Amino acid sequence: MIYNFLYPLHETISFFNVFQYITFRTVWALLTALIVTILIGPRFIRWLKRIKFGQYIQDDGVEAHHQKAGTPTMGGLLILAGVLISVFLWADLSNLYVWLTVWVLVGFGLVGFLDDYLKITRKQNKGLSAKAKLIGQILVALGAMTLLILLEPNKATTLSFPFFKAWQPDLGWFYVPFAVVVMLGASNGVNLTDGLDGLAIVPMIVAVGCFAIFVYVTGNAVMAEHLLVPHVKGVGEVAVFCGALVGAGLGFLWFNAYPAQVFMGDVGSLSLGGTLGFIAILAKQEIVLLIAGGLFVIETLSVILQVGFFKMSGGKRIFKMAPIHHHFELKGIPESKIIIRFWILSILFALAALSTLKLR
Repeated sequence: MIYNFLYPLHETISFFNVFQYITFRTVWALLTALIVTILIGPRFIRWLKRIKFGQYIQDDGVEAHHQKAGTPTMGGLLILAGVLISVFLWADLSNLYVWLTVWVLVGFGLVGFLDDYLKITRKQNKGLSAKAKLIGQILVALGAMTLLILLEPNKATTLSFPFFKAWQPDLGWFYVPFAVVVMLGASNGVNLTDGLDGLAIVPMIVAVGCFAIFVYVTGNAVMAEHLLVPHVKGVGEVAVFCGALVGAGLGFLWFNAYPAQVFMGDVGSLSLGGTLGFIAILAKQEIVLLIAGGLFVIETLSVILQVGFFKMSGGKRIFKMAPIHHHFELKGIPESKIIIRFWILSILFALAALSTLKLR
């Protein structure tokens, strides 16, 4: 909104020319979302306590987690508020990619909200059925990809590989279901990781910060040509959205750091993960998402391996408990140490992903 109102004035007042720069608006989007989230956070948490929107802990979970029962949940709404306010202020609201990213954030957030709301009203740790949740996620993802192809018919359906940049196979219409799988995988990966205080939000911040660079490069014709990555005109504006998401994530971490005052809930984890997947799609770096989001991949694989081995072996387990962060908890490693070590891993994965920009 600020860009759309003030940048046109640059012809008469040269100062307003600064609003054309994506980097400038990305930084201010980050700061705005951070300030908004921190300012409204305390009142929001008190409101959640007043309406008794507290977390329910499953009986067969880690015993130490029972003391967290009743901690306000659905804190993801705080993140969404910070992101949306900041994006509407600093992004170019005539940009298609910005609106589609908003669609994914809000759509996946709505699915998560319904899941959280049912858990609270039913007073148990069971919300939407797995089938209903999956259908909701698929509908949102399909809607985003359908709109993207209809409104941007020149959208490339090729797949880019970080280590073989000259090889870009065209998936054609198969790209749509592939993109849906990317969004669902990212969404559920973040959801599975969100099991300890601050465990999911920092790797999310790091991954989004990483993809802010990717979308900026993808949207810049000169940089894209130099680094041999696909150029998508206009997609660089999504970097402003990434800045807002990083800022809101940092603001949420202010309250979610161990010991957490609020949990993000599925409204946060599903929406953030789905949005991360969509940003990777816009940047044409779907494969790189496996690297940048390596921690989410590990958490997801630990669940898949645990369930698969349990069924095949007749009840035996690979891990004490899945996702894998619970395995380390049951081995006696303090929660805070697990969280920080996983944060370090997420930073290393992001650095590895960024290094692929220079690989030919």
